[in-house]
Amino acid sequence: MRLDKFLKESRLIKRRTVAKEACERGRILQNGRVAKAGSEVKPGDVLELSFGEKRLKVRVENIMEHVGKDKAREMYHVIE
Repeated sequence: MRLDKFLKESRLIKRRTVAKEACERGRILQNGRVAKAGSEVKPGDVLELSFGEKRLKVRVENIMEHVGKDKAREMYHVIE
């Protein structure tokens, strides 16, 4: 699954366009490297999101399409 779509489906970011912009600005790291919106996400990948003062580090657990709000949290595990 594409990174921008994963961020939207997991509800880490509300809209796919916002996720794409965050990637273009270098605010999303995938396994320690600046990620592109089209990067493929796999279970086990570590994502770091930076928004101003806030930082969030998560590990990808599951890849699921069209996830409901109650299941979205199962797609990742918060590390920090």
